[in-house]
Amino acid sequence: MILSVLTFIARHGKFGLIAGLIAGIALPGLAGALRHWIPEMVALLLFLTAFRIGPRDTMESLGALTRTAGTALVLQLALPLAFLGGLALLGLPLSPLALAVTLVLAAPSVTGAANFAILLGHDPAPALRLLIIGTAALPLTAIPVFAMLPQFGELASVLHAALRLLVVILAAAGFGFALRHWGFPRLTDRGRRATDGMTVIALAVIVVGLMSAIRPAFERDPAELGFWLAAAFIVNFGMQLLAFAVLRARARPDAVPTAIIAGNRNFALFFVALPPEATDPLLIFLGCYQFPMYLTPTLLRRLYDPR
Repeated sequence: MILSVLTFIARHGKFGLIAGLIAGIALPGLAGALRHWIPEMVALLLFLTAFRIGPRDTMESLGALTRTAGTALVLQLALPLAFLGGLALLGLPLSPLALAVTLVLAAPSVTGAANFAILLGHDPAPALRLLIIGTAALPLTAIPVFAMLPQFGELASVLHAALRLLVVILAAAGFGFALRHWGFPRLTDRGRRATDGMTVIALAVIVVGLMSAIRPAFERDPAELGFWLAAAFIVNFGMQLLAFAVLRARARPDAVPTAIIAGNRNFALFFVALPPEATDPLLIFLGCYQFPMYLTPTLLRRLYDPR
């Protein structure tokens, strides 16, 4: 019975994500309560993802790992430095929106990227590899970026947060890989779909906690919320469309999972290093960013359709 329910949820996963967005707006009290449990829920999500994919498919080959490392450097180092260089050449100030874009470009993948690839019918292993390697590389890729942002916080805080996240990722993934390797070496299709159903539930619950700033922002200034919401869609979907066009032109087999990550980044990591006066407006952007993120499997399905 439970397996049947989880399979049904997996089959209609995109609606589960939308339900999470709606709950985050409609239930601000629940959103506030769940916000404190986000780290534990993220760890559970990573555990389920690693269990679903398995260690063999994740590692694949040395060539895949090398390609993934190169992709992480482009996404997290080359892109934010190019953006900041462009601002300097044009003589533009580092506005709150420009800072938000910089942090998005410099951040590693969100933890749910592999799950979005699953919902879109693509191989999630490249996304999980990029999540792990990108997070491991963040202490190095963040140094040049923050060197161009001397007025914002201390780099040590970012490195500490990145290392803490890496420990969580490796621990959760390690437990997931171990359970899969020794407990379920050959996961059946039904077991895989049931696991997908559990990840949809985890994603839907997590997003409720991440939406805690949306309802107060709407009640305070709907126009400002609309601005940040539009900016979130442009940044997220814009990066996904650009990355997918480039990677598809190069016939990259990992075009879809990489494009998903190009637009969906865990930039909240950097909040620990920035002063409150810089992060206050970005909290609204963080909440708005969940909309294009969780709507990716719905709105970009035709673009990423594997058929």
